Amino acid sequence: MIKSFLKRICFKLYSIGKYEDLRFESIRRATSLNSSAVIGENTIISPEARIYNYQNIKSKINIGSNSSIMGELCVYKHGGELTMGDFCFIGPRTRVQSSKRILIGSRVLIAHDVNIMDNNSHPIDSKERHLDFARFLKYGFAEKIDLNEAEIIIEDDVWIGFGSTILKGVKIGRGSIIGSNTVITKDVEAFSMMVGNPARLIKQTT
Repeated sequence: MIKSFLKRICFKLYSIGKYEDLRFESIRRATSLNSSAVIGENTIISPEARIYNYQNIKSKINIGSNSSIMGELCVYKHGGELTMGDFCFIGPRTRVQSSKRILIGSRVLIAHDVNIMDNNSHPIDSKERHLDFARFLKYGFAEKIDLNEAEIIIEDDVWIGFGSTILKGVKIGRGSIIGSNTVITKDVEAFSMMVGNPARLIKQTT
């Protein structure tokens, strides 16, 4: 009986300690997120989500209200800006990375494993690419680098299917659907359904 009582006491103490750990972690995470981005009301940043603001300027990542973020948002050290409207969804393992400017409208649904990048990720020249990587290993992201950036615009009510890739310099028009595993390298007209690689129009939506 005493042994059982002690077990209950130990379990209670463990539970209290675990709860406190979770509470402090939640506070730490909220503080970190609030210093990295402007986050609208009722927006949920899931535990698996990541926000990397290497410029340390809060306004460079602006997330609207009533959204859910489960993937990764990133602005580079040498430049980049990410703005998102209301009622948006960013799925697990999706990466939105900016070194120029990415504008995402409202009511945009982006599924899991999507890549959206407004830059080449690395220099084209092989020697410069190696030097950049060597600098990155030692110092992190460069403060000055040319990644041939070009703005991406995703208008309201767009749905981007899982596994898709949205490359630099494109505009996806309002109400469009990008099918799963589609690669977008050119502008998409409003209310278009695009599939494949290279992407092709299969129908108009409403």
